[in-house]
Amino acid sequence: MRIVFKTNYMQDIRPWKDRYQLCLYLALIALVAAAPWWLDAFYLGELTNVLIWAIAGLGLMILTGHTGQASLGHAAFLAFGCYANVILIENGVPFLVAFPLSGVLTGIAGVTVAIPALRLHGIYLAIFTLALSILMDDIIVLAEPLTGGVAGKYMGGVEIFGHLVDRWATPEQFFWLVLGAAILVTLGYINLLRAPLGRSFIAVRDSEVSAQAMGVDIARTKMISFALSCAVTGWAGALMGLYAGAFNNETFSVVISIQLLMMIVIGGLGSIHGAFLGAIVIGFLPQFLSIAKEYVGAAFGGSTVAIPGLEFGIFGMILIAFILFEPMGLYGRWLKIRTWFELFPFYRKDMFKRQKSYLRTERLR
Repeated sequence: MRIVFKTNYMQDIRPWKDRYQLCLYLALIALVAAAPWWLDAFYLGELTNVLIWAIAGLGLMILTGHTGQASLGHAAFLAFGCYANVILIENGVPFLVAFPLSGVLTGIAGVTVAIPALRLHGIYLAIFTLALSILMDDIIVLAEPLTGGVAGKYMGGVEIFGHLVDRWATPEQFFWLVLGAAILVTLGYINLLRAPLGRSFIAVRDSEVSAQAMGVDIARTKMISFALSCAVTGWAGALMGLYAGAFNNETFSVVISIQLLMMIVIGGLGSIHGAFLGAIVIGFLPQFLSIAKEYVGAAFGGSTVAIPGLEFGIFGMILIAFILFEPMGLYGRWLKIRTWFELFPFYRKDMFKRQKSYLRTERLR
């Protein structure tokens, strides 16, 4: 059993538990940063896609995982960030200005959505955001002079300090761009959770009545959560547009919103690790199914024709399995395994038993 002996307050508020954990994270970042040297172009592109999904998952995790506000409309904010970034670049704004500004504009749009949604809870908020995601499709078509309508837009590479960063021409530089964005967003998220605002998010998630009793402004906290969540999602949308190259109103469908919610549930709600673990499942599962289907066809002499709905069927079965057998997601399962090894032979079976997280006063909602 490894016990961390704390001798000062800074050890309790720093982002990492001890130097051992810090070294593990630094080694992981170094390994991922060196991916262009040990992965071919195809798998490097898939890893880039996973990182973009992870950024989008972090955006939704702020709102759903740590503030407890269910959303099925984050595909709309992915689209908003994507189109905002492209329109700014087309109007001569440098990428290093357009990219952060696209997130800010998406955050402002999130605040305008949060104002009418402040009084909604649970399934009603989910339905409201779902309607917003469906409505975004029509808005993109109607705003054809800006968005290109059904024909969509094409986005090639961008220049950063005179260097071309393109998904196809320079995949290594584009990968490092996405990795840098993922690291910055993650560091900002970690520090947000350590700040009073992040603790207010968690208090609102656990019990709005108790949070209000402790002096937390519920409306203000939810509005800031919407703004930060949409801003991060907007950055993911901007990178997703650069990754896809060409996109239109059908690119950011409501299915993307459902996949995002499934991703953080499978990865583990309420944890930064869960966003990355869920992104790995969402990003690599389609390729795994494609490769597995080819192997099965070669082994048994069957056909490799695509089966309609196979991917979403597998996603659905995985989600149901996690809800029934592991509600804490992949990260929760890892915590249980790690705790078992750390506490053996004193580990108790019911240590992670689920408890009712609502108060009697909240049963009326």
